[in-house]
Amino acid sequence: MTGSAAKAYRIGIIGGIIGGVVFGLFMQMQGMMGMVASLAGSESLFVGWVVHMVISVIFGLSFAVLTFVIPNLWTLSLLFGIGIWIIGPLLIMPAMMGMGTNLANAFTPDLLMSLVTHIGFSFIVGATFKVMTRKKVAGAKAA
Repeated sequence: MTGSAAKAYRIGIIGGIIGGVVFGLFMQMQGMMGMVASLAGSESLFVGWVVHMVISVIFGLSFAVLTFVIPNLWTLSLLFGIGIWIIGPLLIMPAMMGMGTNLANAFTPDLLMSLVTHIGFSFIVGATFKVMTRKKVAGAKAA
């Protein structure tokens, strides 16, 4: 693994954690952590947070990998947010809960709000990359 890949993976993990906490707080306020916990056969708020944060870190790492394919962070953030919305609440989560898919309901108000929050998560990860990969211009001028 190259140094730039290792750095990208570290930033992806950090971005996933930051985005996961922000998105998780929103989900908890909406009473949705129990549904996340049900993916692990539980109703516990703690289990919901653990599952949610594991998924957030996986998404952060996935974002990091994709920065090598789509280098524009804002384009990647938008596309990634749409992608994880399709993969998560439209396909995997309802299927794991025995409900089939949510594709037919994709444009209902609740799922459109979910789209917005998934894009928001992705922009948080993208912003983390932007901040953590800035060159130290001021330090270079002082040297």
